[in-house]
Amino acid sequence: MKIGWIGTGVMGAPMAGHLQAAGHSLFIYNRSKEKTRGLIERGGTWCESPAAAAMQAECVFTMVGHPADVEDVYYGESGIFSATGGPCRILVDMTTSPPSLAEQIARTAAERGIAALDAPVSGGDIGARNAQLAIMVGGDKQIFEELLPLFQALGTNISHMGGAGRGQHTKMCNQILVAGTIAGTCESLLYAEVMGLDEQAVIDIIGKGAAGSWTINNLGPRIVRGDYAPGFFVEHFIKDMGIALREAEACGLSLPGLALIHQLYVAVRAQGHGRLGTQSLILGLRALNGR
Repeated sequence: MKIGWIGTGVMGAPMAGHLQAAGHSLFIYNRSKEKTRGLIERGGTWCESPAAAAMQAECVFTMVGHPADVEDVYYGESGIFSATGGPCRILVDMTTSPPSLAEQIARTAAERGIAALDAPVSGGDIGARNAQLAIMVGGDKQIFEELLPLFQALGTNISHMGGAGRGQHTKMCNQILVAGTIAGTCESLLYAEVMGLDEQAVIDIIGKGAAGSWTINNLGPRIVRGDYAPGFFVEHFIKDMGIALREAEACGLSLPGLALIHQLYVAVRAQGHGRLGTQSLILGLRALNGR
């Protein structure tokens, strides 16, 4: 299949690589061309704009950073919807962005005779590299089933959640839960640190019991090593939590735990850590405790 791929960051690059390894032809665009080098060296075709990718590919995937980036990729001067002609018939946005934007993209695509899916993912850089992402998909079920082999090249837990925007709503559920588990992980390991415990030994035992989670078993060891490299950027997580809080407020739902964690992460970003991984929340908690 001829696939357009837009966005080759920490997660987008390995995801595109899996599709390439599965035998699909890639037409690639990224704001920084340097980040596409590996894919191009393996046979991918560089495109000068999202529109150029859409002019050559049957299906276009987008995996960018913020809602504003999604809007620009689709609606910008050289965005996907500015393309005329070409074979493009399916659009898949895998960025985490507002459900309302997913619905808007689906409407605009339908006006052009194109199908659109919102398919945000969970699993971070590890899941992206290992093709073990969870993929939650909104949009037409028949199109979902057609693209299922492509999703299966990227993840191991894939589900159709309903119409346009439902994938994004499901991702909000995911991020609300992740926020709580990251906060709990960081507080637990800070307590272990202050009490003089062997933090890795703590992870090894509690990570196999009722407190076990992906976060303690994967991000916990990074915290112990002082490794704050991003699997998922703090600034992107703040964006996701903000979307969830706005969606909740719009329907009169109070999420006080999420609101508190959101503010803790805003403080971490204010300390200059916005481009670190989400596990760097512990840096903010240490600062809060004068450590």
